[in-house]
Amino acid sequence: MNILTISHFYEAHGGGIERVAGHLCHQFIQLGATPQWAASASDALPDGDIKTTALRCVDPLEKLTGLPMPLPGPGAICALRDAVRHSDAVVIHDALYITSIIGMIMAKLHGKPVVLIQHIAAIPFRSPALRLLMQLANQAVTRPMLWAADVRIFISDTVRHDLLGTPARYPYKLLFNGVDSTLFYPPAFEEAGRYPPAHYHLPPCARRILFVGRYVEKKGLSILRALAAARPECQFLLVGSGPLRPAEWGLGNVYDLGFQTPTALAELYRSVDLLLLPTVGEGYPLVIQEAMACGLPVICGAPAHRADPKAATWLRGVNIDLSDPQGSAQRCSAAIDSCVLAAHEREAMIGYAKARYSWRTMAQEILRLAQSARCR
Repeated sequence: MNILTISHFYEAHGGGIERVAGHLCHQFIQLGATPQWAASASDALPDGDIKTTALRCVDPLEKLTGLPMPLPGPGAICALRDAVRHSDAVVIHDALYITSIIGMIMAKLHGKPVVLIQHIAAIPFRSPALRLLMQLANQAVTRPMLWAADVRIFISDTVRHDLLGTPARYPYKLLFNGVDSTLFYPPAFEEAGRYPPAHYHLPPCARRILFVGRYVEKKGLSILRALAAARPECQFLLVGSGPLRPAEWGLGNVYDLGFQTPTALAELYRSVDLLLLPTVGEGYPLVIQEAMACGLPVICGAPAHRADPKAATWLRGVNIDLSDPQGSAQRCSAAIDSCVLAAHEREAMIGYAKARYSWRTMAQEILRLAQSARCR
């Protein structure tokens, strides 16, 4: 099967959605499919045997809103049309991106089945105008896109509830992202949380707290800044990139580590005390599942901790309000002091993540659903 994946960026951009798209494309190859990946040409192309359609786009909105929105030019639209026309099925990651909308229209014009994987629902921006715009966009775009899709996949049950309701308006499939267990595994017991990678040259501290994500408003960077200022005895290790600059905060306990390879990220999971994601508008961030597989306690913005109902027992959710960074930071601080997993809880979480989160299983089901839709 020739299967076309459409996402807003390639995985080198560093966001969770594009990382998921990359993992799935590599799995499609191993399962005998022929993948093609169309995304904005602003980043390095993926390695391996994935055929790419790099779309020339501009992205003026990310610096203004924190929401990446690559806008394709005429040549990119033609290239996307040709990629859809030569595919057997189209997999679209998230509905609201312009490339996703164009891909859906082209797929319908050429009679190609569409698998829509929806990662997020509403984003409670600090700005009332942006919150309203997001609500209107979901009403005007996301819900019609879900209606038009032949197959609807959600990576979070909370996102599914927000967009389809309970009971759901349309048939859907809940498929959780996978985790590479050859990279993301727990440390030896005697080493757990004790030895950070030496090349970071970190001094001793009370607790090491890891953040992984894009440096944008919705990821809670203002809350991290307030929290780091209030907890000087803790080290805050930030992994990611984006328009915001944590290195400019002037806080000696904040370390901007930039982009990290999966291998380096796994080392960090095994050497810190907890993962903190004070984010809003998330589905089920991949980094939560990776941290679980490494046995790392997780604090995240509610309701992402309920994305997988069976995993909620191990995750600590905190109410995050971007308009109140100090109050949100205080709630995160209280969660840090009380977020402890007993040995048996940690082992149960690791075992669950290993058994439940599989890229191969996810990719197999997507291909099965796409083939079924194609044969209707």
